[in-house]
Amino acid sequence: MKLYRFLSDDDTSAFCHKVTAALNKGWELHGGPTYAFDGANGVMRCGQSVVKEVQGTYTPDTRLSDH
Repeated sequence: MKLYRFLSDDDTSAFCHKVTAALNKGWELHGGPTYAFDGANGVMRCGQSVVKEVQGTYTPDTRLSDH
């Protein structure tokens, strides 16, 4: 099955570490990153889609972070 996750965080090194951790667990980038200004908090936010092929059958109970 193919899994999909959207990672997001403030535009800091924490976001880069989150994406790097996913890549090192076998996730692959899907498209380019996104950036948006969070006016409520006054910060830039980043997002990145990642995908991964794994064994099994998808159900809504599938814990994406376990893969």
